Amino acid sequence: MLCMDFIEKVYMAIVICFVKLCGRKPEKRYKWETIKDDVELGNSNYPMVLVQIPMYNEREVYRLSIGAACGLSWPSDRIIIQILDDSTDSAIMELVEMECRIWESKGVNIKYEVRDNRNGYKAGALKEGMKHSYVTQCDYVAIFDADFQPEPDFLYQTIPFLVNNPEIGLVQARWTFVNADECMMTRMQQMSLNYHFKVEQEVGSSTYAFFGFNGTAGVWRISALNEAGGWKDRTTVEDMDLSVRASLKGWKFVFLSKIQVKSELPSTLKAYRYQQHRWSCGPANLFRKVVMEIFTNQKVSLWTKLHIVYSFFFVRKIVVHINTFVFYCIVLPATVMVPEVVVPKWSCVYIPCIMTLLKAVGTPRSLPLLVFWVLFENTMSLHRTKATIIGLLETSRVNEWIVTEKLGDALLKDKIGGTKVFKKIDMTELIVGFYLLFCGCYDFMYGKSYFFIFLYLQAITFFILAFGYVGTFVPKS
Repeated sequence: MLCMDFIEKVYMAIVICFVKLCGRKPEKRYKWETIKDDVELGNSNYPMVLVQIPMYNEREVYRLSIGAACGLSWPSDRIIIQILDDSTDSAIMELVEMECRIWESKGVNIKYEVRDNRNGYKAGALKEGMKHSYVTQCDYVAIFDADFQPEPDFLYQTIPFLVNNPEIGLVQARWTFVNADECMMTRMQQMSLNYHFKVEQEVGSSTYAFFGFNGTAGVWRISALNEAGGWKDRTTVEDMDLSVRASLKGWKFVFLSKIQVKSELPSTLKAYRYQQHRWSCGPANLFRKVVMEIFTNQKVSLWTKLHIVYSFFFVRKIVVHINTFVFYCIVLPATVMVPEVVVPKWSCVYIPCIMTLLKAVGTPRSLPLLVFWVLFENTMSLHRTKATIIGLLETSRVNEWIVTEKLGDALLKDKIGGTKVFKKIDMTELIVGFYLLFCGCYDFMYGKSYFFIFLYLQAITFFILAFGYVGTFVPKS
């Protein structure tokens, strides 16, 4: 599994270097022309665009996202803003509806939509939103989560790819983070996500014209969305599910790294754990459901099938999580007690170091945090491995959906304190921490290397996360 992961990282490094050196920009690979005003046709020259913003009790960020969506530059009679509010707090619903009415009074075509249940969560809300009669006049749909703030020219930068290239079904923009510097945990999240966007998404777009839709900051061709079967709630990664089905219908995807949309990283450990459970469990469960469908598909090439099954799903969504935890946190520490087992340096030092550097290049400013990042990622791999197994076996919590807590304006109002112990100690992290501490002590007393240094540092990291001494917290008012 280590070699599989290493080969994947090297392959993507080679491809991304080729893309950058050869200047294979999307504008060169696809036709791109700005939509120009037509004196005779007027605004009808512009395609009709639907902008969907799904929400759930978003008290802190609803103004930011609605304001950004209503501020998009596009002819006012050729855009519909749709707020899909699944909130259960009536006070928040009133605030969101009032905000919509304020923008409506300014001439914005904005629709406030609610439903009487939360079936299907986000997928259910988006699916329900597409059923309204006014949606039939729209050609494209842009989707933004409640904490995302697109720039005014977002549609002018993305829609031309869809207008001028009928084979493209999705245009995805890159995320940037307004609170990346809030704490060390958000800095480390930024490192991981920058690699995902700057390398993984870019490589997928440049080679197979396939990558996973990130669920937000993207524009779909509505005909592609409908042909793929629309939104489904069979897993907690409805975005990835739609991407796979659309790809199997022959649609191509384009990733635009230069188009950046501001968003918020979870800054509390509790919120981050829930997010990572969903992001790890969902893909594994989706893999279980679609693997045979992919292999029996007749519309895409064998290489595309292998890319989706092996590279996209098996290596990146399953092997990486399991190998990180089992090898670095269980097997490798156990070898200190079995001197007969000799682990070659290439597998425990050289290859891991190369892979770490390849992943860190996306965020050069955070290179000083490299050691902390490795220890943090190893610790989080426990939860990702657990979630991956739950998804593969389809056991309890497989469809658990807890909306990631957002702080929005609270980030700027000095409401946030430092670290604080959670009431509930994570026992699994505590047990693994004691296991690593024991292995470290054993190596210190009987070993002939300095491996105990890593074991002690990793044990401390497990203890820190077990007691919740990481991230930020918002004091209850």
